Order: sequence, then C-alpha cells, then structure tokens
Amino acid sequence: MTLPRIHILALGGTIATAPDASGAMQMGLGADDLVAAVPLLARLADIRAETVSRVGSHSLSFDQIHALAQKIMSLDVDGVVVTQGTDTLEETSFLLDLLVERDIPVIVTAAMRNPALTSPDGPGNLLAAVRVACDGWVKVHAKALGVVVVMLDEIYAASDVLKIHPTRLNAFASPQTGPLAVLVEERVVPLSLPVRAPVEAARKRLGGAPEGREQPVALLWLGLDEPGYILEAMVDHRDQLGYRGVVVGAMGGGHVPERVASLVGQLAEIIPTVVSPRAGGGPLLRQTYGGPSSEIALRKAGLIWGGRLNPLKARVLLQTCLRAGLDRSAIAEVFDVFG
Repeated sequence: MTLPRIHILALGGTIATAPDASGAMQMGLGADDLVAAVPLLARLADIRAETVSRVGSHSLSFDQIHALAQKIMSLDVDGVVVTQGTDTLEETSFLLDLLVERDIPVIVTAAMRNPALTSPDGPGNLLAAVRVACDGWVKVHAKALGVVVVMLDEIYAASDVLKIHPTRLNAFASPQTGPLAVLVEERVVPLSLPVRAPVEAARKRLGGAPEGREQPVALLWLGLDEPGYILEAMVDHRDQLGYRGVVVGAMGGGHVPERVASLVGQLAEIIPTVVSPRAGGGPLLRQTYGGPSSEIALRKAGLIWGGRLNPLKARVLLQTCLRAGLDRSAIAEVFDVFG
C-alpha cells in the first residue's frame, strides 16, 4: 500500500533546540534531526523533511509566514506538518489559516520541553501531527477543518487555539470551543467541526487583492486607570509613529476608561482601530451599555469591532487586511463576521 506523502517544514523553536557548550539551549536541530528522533514515522508516511529556518518563534516575521504559506500552496503532497516554537504559535497558525487554502491536512505542532530534558514532548507531538495528517476523517474534512494545531494529543482550530500558560506541557487550549478531536491509542477521535464562515469570508476578501508590504499594527492593552499617553502620541504624531493600524485590548464586553475614550475615537478617525476583548476572546457586546466609553459609544465613534478574536489574533487579521490593501469599510466587514 502506498503511504501518504507528508512534508515536514521545520522553522525552529524549542522542538529543535540543543545545548551549546555552556548548557544554554540553541536552535541547532533541523527537520532531518526531528524525523530521526521518531523512527515510527517511516511506518506511517512517506516523509519529506525540509528545514525552513532555525529561529525561535518570537523572532518570526509576517513576511516569513507569508512565504511559508506560498510554499505550502505549491507542494505536491498529501499533507503538511509545520514545526515551530510555541511563543507565537497561536498567531502564526491563524495567519496560515487565512492564507492557505488547500484540501489536504495542514498541521502546526511544537514542543514545550526541549530535547535535553528527561521527557521532551517534541517527538510525541510530531508523531501525533503526522498521525493526524494521515487520518481518514481528517483528510476527508481537511478543507472544513482548515489549518489545525496538534499539541499533547489534542487537535485545535487555528482561529481558536490560545497559549494559556508559558511553561506547562498542557499550555494550549481553545477556551471558547474546546478541541476538534483527540488522539487515543493510535486513533483520531473526532469531536466537532469548526465554524469556518468567518475565515472563509476573510479569505474571499483577502484573496482578491495583491499582496503588499508589511503593515505594522500596534497592540495597546488597556488596564485600570490607563492615562492614554501612547494613544495621545499616536493621535498627535503625523504618521502614527509608523503604525498603520491599532488593536485595542479592551475591558469587559468592549469598554475603555472614560479618560481615554475620546483619544480612542480620534485615533479611529485616523487609522483602522479594532477593539478586541483583553479577556482572551469574545464575542463582544454591541448594544448593552451606554456612556462615553461604552461599546455603544465606541462603535458610533468608528471603532471596528473584533468579535470573538482575542487581541493577538485580531492583530494578525488587521495586519493581513492592511497588507492586502483593504480600506476601513472592507476591514470592518471582515471583522464583523467574527461576531
């Protein structure tokens, strides 16, 4: 029987680290090393391994992920597994989900424990990711699933997965939806299919526009008694300090301190400004509270509502929209479908 062709693209991260002379972990392993650590892979698939980069995911760029998406779109294979660091996995996987449209499994995985520790999780996560890529249910529903993340024998939708702890093995979860499937023994046990309408609508708008240059987006997380000095600087500065968009991590269902409400409104008149829940996910309120800093007032002032996307994912989507040349009205429409 012909084995499925699975292409592994290694970017670096903890899964690819090795200790240097001082004992500090460095990005020393490539795709071939990762595959060699899991001999069982050869029984599951015809593995093709490629080292794309050797960096921590905290140093990845939008340009690199756009290039990675183009590579994935061009591969003649039955499935793709991307290995990287966990620091930005919730962002990079969502960006790939916006950019990659294929009818084969596309999976992102990583590790929380480096290979020098007693029980590293990288080999197990890579094995699980390849199992998922070869699974019949996953292959049949690949387009409906979109890009998925496989960590600790659980499968998550890229648009929902979050890193909820900096160091634990079970650092990833989808608090709003739960996992799409789990691995038990050697089986993939399906639990649900994701709601794809928002991502599909975004792809439709993004796909019709040529890719432009990177468009920096500021992430401003609001807290108790925020004085708004950064907001004030961005409003007063002619080029908004180089940023082309802003995501505001707002309180509650979409609120800001009253002392900065007018600044947020002024900023929204200058550049696309998205409100996203600092709580980690929406959907936000739209018409419950009144007052100058409420969701009703902010929406009337022209703020774009981020729906259920947390601030990190909202920033990815806004940057992608700006890079595609969408105007404020089109960006608002893209975000509106996310709730």
